[in-house]
Amino acid sequence: KESRNFANKLWNAARFILMNLHEGVSDERLPEQITAMEDKWVLSKFNALAGEVTENLEHFELGIAVSKLYDFIWDVFCDWYIELAKARLSGEDPAAADDARHVLVYVMTGILKLLHPFMPFITEEIWQSMPHTGEALMVSSWPVFQETLRFDEEEVEFERVIAAIRGIRNRRSEMNVPPSKKAKLLIETPYAETFRSGIPFFQRLASASDVVVDEQVEHASDAVSIVTDSARVFIPMEELVDREKERQRLQKELAGAEKELAGVQAKLNNPGFLSKAPENVVNGERERMARITEKIEKLKASLN
Repeated sequence: KESRNFANKLWNAARFILMNLHEGVSDERLPEQITAMEDKWVLSKFNALAGEVTENLEHFELGIAVSKLYDFIWDVFCDWYIELAKARLSGEDPAAADDARHVLVYVMTGILKLLHPFMPFITEEIWQSMPHTGEALMVSSWPVFQETLRFDEEEVEFERVIAAIRGIRNRRSEMNVPPSKKAKLLIETPYAETFRSGIPFFQRLASASDVVVDEQVEHASDAVSIVTDSARVFIPMEELVDREKERQRLQKELAGAEKELAGVQAKLNNPGFLSKAPENVVNGERERMARITEKIEKLKASLN
């Protein structure tokens, strides 16, 4: 099942790229100038991946190699870079959109080459549908580490933006705030220039209606805060939730969880149940009680 899901992820990524190509992209060459921070970030990470996977294969560390490929494809390329590129692909700057297309094709082609020893048929099929040079993937050149594609500083800088976006999304999820609900972000950071360049990503990926970035920002005392190693992000509470409505929802959910917990406790306090029920059933109820107890603690914390 996991292999099938992974193959589907790969196919979907290829379909997205092909749907957004035009005649100007005929092979896997990169643009002459690489300027966008997110392009440098993904190219630097892929460049490092190519070197590491090659070294792993030379030492017959097949499991480590394929694990690194899986993590890069699933997380870095599909879940982040493709989402980051969508803003430029649908934007009004044709040159920036073309740069994104070239980088998408370059990285996707490189991924297929590194993955080919493990998934030869699927990778060959996808490669044949992509812009490429050569007759077959299996005889194409192997990706190698290139010093010119090493952007250590830009990689570190962009990871700061990603960490903040991830923190915001996690916090909104904990508060059950839907992605459609936009909210203002106040970002306090010593890396103001980096975060200002990432404002379009906060708007697209962190549901931001407006973004203010500075070394010191003024925020309300009841603002929701998200802290990373590079920034503090504040979101005005009133822009996220209707306080009374959210309080009522949490109280209702808490009452339901407490009622469910009382039922499980009554069952576990019943000597007849403990003596007659199979051990795995009793253990299952104990695990259920632990889960409900943890849920109640989180609901109370949210109410507070």
